[in-house]
Amino acid sequence: MSKNKHITSAFSQIFGKFASKSFPTPIQNIINHGYVRLMGLDMSAFAEPSSYETLNKLFTRHLKEEREFNKDEKIMISPCDSLVSECGKIHDFDSFQIKGMKYKVDELLGKSIDSKNKHRVKNGRFINFYLSPSDYHRYHIPINCRITKAVHIPGKLYPVNFTYLNKQQDLFIENERVVIECFTQDDELFYMVLVGALNVGKMEVSFEPNIQTNSDIRESVMYEYEDLNLNKGDDFGCFQMGSTIVIISEKMDIFVQSGEKVNFAQDIASFKK
Repeated sequence: MSKNKHITSAFSQIFGKFASKSFPTPIQNIINHGYVRLMGLDMSAFAEPSSYETLNKLFTRHLKEEREFNKDEKIMISPCDSLVSECGKIHDFDSFQIKGMKYKVDELLGKSIDSKNKHRVKNGRFINFYLSPSDYHRYHIPINCRITKAVHIPGKLYPVNFTYLNKQQDLFIENERVVIECFTQDDELFYMVLVGALNVGKMEVSFEPNIQTNSDIRESVMYEYEDLNLNKGDDFGCFQMGSTIVIISEKMDIFVQSGEKVNFAQDIASFKK
């Protein structure tokens, strides 16, 4: 283990190797079915557990059929199947990972994001989506948007479950993350922040294959785009194990509440004036 690598990252790499290994079919079937039973996975919208060659492919499973969603260009849909762990108004950059545990939004976004854009969300809105190990692990674009930046910020890989959210100050800021800067068709600014977590610790960003999380990088890396437009519902990657997505916007009316279970394609917010 590199002396600079946090133990959570090292453990996640070890587990990741196990999850990515393809075992002989009888053993792999035991692993897959055991995980489904242990975590209580609902596989009705997915292929049979025995069809996945590795545990990681089971984690990152695709839906068998596309989900329908609201085509209104002002409506934001949930990017994933998850629990809304917290949501609400940002007060002078203060936001919550969970009730009573604040973090600074400008620190979450990191040093590569322009200060003028940070100030646009200073008193905006936020939604935290917690994906448990039993959830569908892929994430989707929540609204038609233009992506201008993706910033990979290395960090630790603490668990993001409620036990840690309640005791680990600045957990989202401590953990590795990918910050994606987005603009709606009306140039309203919002950010999607993918937050890494314990175990596999990998976050896939399909439009930027150079981002390799839980690796040996020590400094933030920024990628910029001039003409990258993605559509609502587009699959743009996955967590390899459960984790968290934070959406931060300068303004939006939120339809969901803290503690609510949401599904990908469900209406969660509006940009209507």
